[in-house]
Amino acid sequence: MPRTHHYATTVTWTGNLGTGTSGYRDYRRDHDITTDGRPPIPGSSDPTFHGNRTRWNPEQLLLAALSQCHMLAYLHLCADNGIVVTDYVDHATGTMTTDNTGNGHFTEVTLRPRVTVADPTTTDIATALHDDAHHTCFIANSVNFPVRHEPVTTT
Repeated sequence: MPRTHHYATTVTWTGNLGTGTSGYRDYRRDHDITTDGRPPIPGSSDPTFHGNRTRWNPEQLLLAALSQCHMLAYLHLCADNGIVVTDYVDHATGTMTTDNTGNGHFTEVTLRPRVTVADPTTTDIATALHDDAHHTCFIANSVNFPVRHEPVTTT
């Protein structure tokens, strides 16, 4: 039976320099992302779009969400299959294109998880589980662009 899950966040713009959005360059893109009981995430737009490079931008957060979701699905599958993972690092990249009007979209994301397993005899199974994790990941199942993965498994 399907279950519905609900999530809520609050995004609060903090970039009013006193004149609001009186002009395109007259305000900061800074904002805070919050939800109950968690520290705020300082956000902005990409520096290309006049954002603050010291804050997270939506494109980075989308990439991070894909990477996190894959990792969490993968670790779950490893635990279920008796694969002991001792280290996991993903250096994910994403590509976004914009047209001459400034509108854009992601065209692809590549996850590059580097996984260490305790038992060398499990490296093949551990590597194969990335495909299952990809199909299990809620976020990857929600986007309309390819999410590729290039895993490396070592002991």
